Amino acid sequence: MDDRDILICRCEEVTRADVLRAIAQGCHTVSSVKRATRAGMGACQGRTCARLIQQILLSEGVQTPETLEADKPRFPTVPCGIDALGGDGHD
Repeated sequence: MDDRDILICRCEEVTRADVLRAIAQGCHTVSSVKRATRAGMGACQGRTCARLIQQILLSEGVQTPETLEADKPRFPTVPCGIDALGGDGHD
């Protein structure tokens, strides 16, 4: 098995090759790799793959330990009705 076939994000089935391709196309942060590949957008929200992407960015010389930033977590939103925003609906 080629190391480019290694799954980096199991939730979204993103391989090392996908991450390397995103880096070659100009993605130089965890957030930009995430947007390009969907890595970190699955059920675990990047608990494993974010660190792996950081390691790849470092090993490819795109980032240094001093410049490397963690991705900011963004919690999923769920639509709700106006009645859920407050009050009992008996105005």
